[in-house]
Amino acid sequence: MGAAAFRSNIAFLFLFSACLLLPSIQARKITYCTKKSYAVQVEDVVISPDPLKAGKPSTFTIKASTGQALTGGKLDLEVLLFGVKVHSEAHEICEKTACPISAGKFVLSHTQTLPGITPPGLYTLRLKMEDEKKQQLTCVSFKFQIALGESVSSI
Repeated sequence: MGAAAFRSNIAFLFLFSACLLLPSIQARKITYCTKKSYAVQVEDVVISPDPLKAGKPSTFTIKASTGQALTGGKLDLEVLLFGVKVHSEAHEICEKTACPISAGKFVLSHTQTLPGITPPGLYTLRLKMEDEKKQQLTCVSFKFQIALGESVSSI
């Protein structure tokens, strides 16, 4: 094998390895509140734009699955900065997805505009979900970035 072919193979292996690592680098780490088994498993969180921009609309898309049908319930969102709760809100699950939810995969989506005075930084969002009987369905947290202006950052 010639030197040019060897360099070409090395370059291919490097690019192939980088492509395999890229999804794991970009994946958002989701942490469950406890080690108990939850009826709803959160599989992925997509945030757009990422990082969020103060004064601009932002969307959180939660991809989840469940082994049971759900007819409704409550979704509690808490935002923490340096471990201190800075914002909380509650919504009906059926406001964020079509109900009833069949067993299997489903998506919750929440869009809002952050106040223009929102300080930039690394935040944590804690999401709790319960059914109509107040039984906890899931509890997860994940980090997200809020940037000022046109800064680019990822977690």
